[in-house]
Formats: sequence, structure tokens, C-alpha cells
Amino acid sequence: MRRSTLSPTLGLRYELSLTLSQRADKAQACRAVWPKSRFCAIFHLKYVDKRALTMSHTAKTETPAARANAWLNGAGLRPTRQRKALAELLIGDGRNRHVTAERLFEAAKGAGAPVSLATVYNTLKCFTEAGLLTEIAVDGARSYFDTRTEEHPHFYWEDENRLTDAPADAIEFARIPDAPEGMEISKIDIVIRLQKR
Repeated sequence: MRRSTLSPTLGLRYELSLTLSQRADKAQACRAVWPKSRFCAIFHLKYVDKRALTMSHTAKTETPAARANAWLNGAGLRPTRQRKALAELLIGDGRNRHVTAERLFEAAKGAGAPVSLATVYNTLKCFTEAGLLTEIAVDGARSYFDTRTEEHPHFYWEDENRLTDAPADAIEFARIPDAPEGMEISKIDIVIRLQKR
């Protein structure tokens, strides 16, 4: 095996600029080249400790753009400029939210994203079809889009036209009706409407 021309200290600087998987490969190569080197042992320990620290740090400090790109790529959607802009508004801060197309359009305008209302509607439908959002119909004219996609109940605050998550553990089904012949139940939406006393 040919010995690397990098010195241990230069190697450390070089290693730190690589991705985690590349660092793991380089650490193994380092141990092969300098098997008894104190540097390799120290580097390996630092690598293992830094990997855990870096992974937890990355999860907390991931940028809205990176989170949006990962969200779109995870669903196999091409990250166009409009999709990325809307995805950042929807999940950029890592929180779940319930939005209408109109509210998302207003937020996009406020953020300086050049999208039309028609683009917002089409993008929300696309995200829903890809499984990134769940559409909740509150009444015939209004739908909300939820970034939390597993089935769960909602509160609809009628005075505020607002949808929020309701506690799922407080709801019990004793029985549900059978689906009509030739049909099956695809999902059950529970929207609990609230109004002031």
C-alpha cells in the first residue's frame, strides 16, 4: 500500500472539510497507512464524538431551505423555485401547520416569493398527491392543508376560521358503519367545531 503524502496535521484539516461518510472512509484509510499512529487513534475518537455531536447539531440547526429540499426530494418531487419557496413556508421551521391556499399565498407574497394564487393551489394539490400534505375539508368552500400527514382529529375554531390539532387519545370509536357495497373506507376525518359560549 502506498503511503499518503499528507502529514497527520494536514490530514486532520483535510478530513474536517469532508462529509461524515467520507470522514469514516478516510479514518479507515488513515489506520491502514499509520496503524500505530497516535494521530489515527485520536482522529478516530474525535470522529466518533464529532459525528454524534454533528448529527444532533445538524438536526437542530438545519436551514429552512435544506429542510424544504429534503422534504421535496423525499417525495420524489422536482424542487422547482416555486415548490421550494412554498415548502420553506410550510415546513421551513420544522413545525406542523394548517394552511389554506389563500393564507399561504399571502405568506408567499409577504416573503417576496413570486407565485400566483393558481400556482399555490396547484402546488398544494401536488404536495397532497405526493403524500406530503393532508387536505381537510372544513366546509364546501374551504379546505385546509395539514403538514402532519398521519390520521388525527382537528379542532375548527369557527369564530377565527382556524384549524388546530386535537388530542387523538381522547377519541374512541365503538363502531363505524360498513362501507356501501363495492366501496371501502379510505380514511376518517374528525373535525370538532368550536364556538364561544
